[in-house]
Amino acid sequence: MARTHAGRGKPATRDLSNTDLGRSGAAAGGSPALRGYLATPQGEGPFPAVLMVHEAFGLDDITIRHADRMAAAGYLTLAVDLYSDGGARRCLVATMRALSAGEGRAFTDLAAARDWLRETGRTTGKIGVIGFCMGGGFALLLANDGFDAAAVNYGRRPKDPGEALAGACPIVANFGGRDRTLPGEAAKLAAVLDGLGVENDVKEFPHAGHAFLNDVETGPKVLRPLMRVMGIGPDPESAPEAWQRIEDHFAKHLNPS
Repeated sequence: MARTHAGRGKPATRDLSNTDLGRSGAAAGGSPALRGYLATPQGEGPFPAVLMVHEAFGLDDITIRHADRMAAAGYLTLAVDLYSDGGARRCLVATMRALSAGEGRAFTDLAAARDWLRETGRTTGKIGVIGFCMGGGFALLLANDGFDAAAVNYGRRPKDPGEALAGACPIVANFGGRDRTLPGEAAKLAAVLDGLGVENDVKEFPHAGHAFLNDVETGPKVLRPLMRVMGIGPDPESAPEAWQRIEDHFAKHLNPS
């Protein structure tokens, strides 16, 4: 598996930059400094593609490992940095506002990243979207915007789910039963998707909390004791099954038959 900056063919580092992706973002009216991390499977391709959307803390080492994992499963995976134009301190509020409104620069950047993936000439034409936490909310809203499959991990439903999720692609979703930030969210989302006739596989893991797919704790260290109380953190017992569900879902809907 090759670990590269998107479009530049250099070894990946945490100092992400991408001229080509930034050009796409600017041309679309989004972030001129748009950047991302591209993880490429072994082999010649073409590959099914996955657009990955990070948690509220940003495109960190955890997200990079998530992208590497998807590439190892055979997917050309682009983890886009929604905080490209100023970092989390400057971009978090605006990004969350865009998520709440269902429109804004974050969606422009995600559309530019999706189109960039397709235009690489390295994909089969099939593309999925996966998100975690904040990114899970974005993945839900993108499920009816040109994607073939979506994986939503502890993402909140939109304000008007009936309208926002109508016509969505097949969705797999993972939630934690001990997640105090999203109580009962799995059942609520499943009910909405069933009502809309959207193919879905939603599961709540009873012993897991929020961010349970992460392999280490994330966020400011000073906040981590509170995060543990809120049911936020890794769960190595539940995570393997959740990851398998994601891989099975993408294999079903993204791999050529």
